[in-house]
Amino acid sequence: MATSGDERGKPRVLILGGTGFIGRNLVTYLVENGLVSKVRVADKVPPALAWLNQKHKDVFNDPVVEFKQSSLISPASVVSAYSDPEGEYDFVINLAAETKYGQTDAVYQEGTVNLSMNCAREAAKRNIRMFVEFSTGQVYAADKKPAHEDSKIEPWTVLAKHKLEVEKRLRNLGGLNYLIVRPAIVYGSGDKTGLAPRLIIGAIYKYTRQKMKMLWTKDLQMNTVHVNDVSRAVWHLCNYGNKGQVYNIVDNSNTTQGRVSELVSEIYGIKYDFMGSVVSNIARVNMTSVVEDINDRHMQPWADACERDGIVNTPLNPFLDQELLYNKNLALDSSKLKATGFTYSIPDLTVGSLREILDDYIKSGLFPHSLLSAEMLWNGVGEGETEEILVEQNGSENS
Repeated sequence: MATSGDERGKPRVLILGGTGFIGRNLVTYLVENGLVSKVRVADKVPPALAWLNQKHKDVFNDPVVEFKQSSLISPASVVSAYSDPEGEYDFVINLAAETKYGQTDAVYQEGTVNLSMNCAREAAKRNIRMFVEFSTGQVYAADKKPAHEDSKIEPWTVLAKHKLEVEKRLRNLGGLNYLIVRPAIVYGSGDKTGLAPRLIIGAIYKYTRQKMKMLWTKDLQMNTVHVNDVSRAVWHLCNYGNKGQVYNIVDNSNTTQGRVSELVSEIYGIKYDFMGSVVSNIARVNMTSVVEDINDRHMQPWADACERDGIVNTPLNPFLDQELLYNKNLALDSSKLKATGFTYSIPDLTVGSLREILDDYIKSGLFPHSLLSAEMLWNGVGEGETEEILVEQNGSENS
């Protein structure tokens, strides 16, 4: 039986949850740069059903890539995912978890905590060289000051609470070579819940010729990182990271709600404003009703545009989860990662990097291009006749 790595010394990598947003980009990075002898992707969603763009489809068809359909909640399925007659894997990247917001504790317990620990225990048994667990920057207290890895921990989403539980359990699992990454809001090709909703909603406001009005202020921290740099950072840490350590992954732009809104408005040529803390706190008293109303107002023109453009199925929608709409700052510091020698290839959030997401979805036929036409108006609404409230989503996506 072969040992880990091939005769050229290139590592073998197992990516759990690899057809998701970050996973597909990580696979692409490893294959296109010739960094591995083999990548096995274990996921419950097969590539054919994962809304891959053409570039990602081509990568998943590369002979270096092997897909194995796996339900990693099942310990037996985890064993099967790890088992390979060619030998053990050098690195295991765990992106498999329930990452939808607004789920119950029971859903996260099974789909995040239990799943992750199943995967970690198997890695420990096999003495995997490095097991990389994806957590989230939402585990830190929601302060404006950028959080270091040893800053105050106070998870502000239910998902983050369970991600933190995974972190704690990993520390108590003997024999595991592991490290943890906590990314900021991840965006890029294939993003559905990071910054993509901003682009969808911006298009809706261009279509309806209304001004975006957002809760809170322009200073709300929404730190970001491009998925290409997340992929690069993970590979860098596999080779140069220290076992048992936590690393933040965040770009240099110190992105705020104001900056995101500015870039979205530049793309579409729309106007935007902020409600401020006083009015926002009033809305917060009845937040459930406010959020339901906002989503209803956004979803109808989106559904109409999809129907008009003949888009029957798409993973995209403008839905904003209430859990992410409160006045919570996501601000991280990546000095620790940089100290290992890592540098960011996309250090700042730009119009170009946001257009990349939009253009990719339009090319794939998943985004209704009619929303971009200034001549087409939903229900004949003219500019300035009404103003909707858009509340910013302050989150991150792992898969």
